[in-house]
Amino acid sequence: MNWTLAENHWPQFKGRVRARWIKLEDEQLSAIAGKRAELLKVLQSTYGISRSDAEREIRAFEARNRDYRPK
Repeated sequence: MNWTLAENHWPQFKGRVRARWIKLEDEQLSAIAGKRAELLKVLQSTYGISRSDAEREIRAFEARNRDYRPK
């Protein structure tokens, strides 16, 4: 998955992020703004998981969205 593409098309892509992690609020999604490192931090704090668990979840998400192309 290309995070630069996600960042450049964040208004479209954040729906995929929200669908995967439904606890994320609009303010958090705005703060993430397509940045993988920010998503990692927000997942850790919101879901109370370790860095390695958050990394694992993001890698699985990236694999499912590896062919993402904005419309």
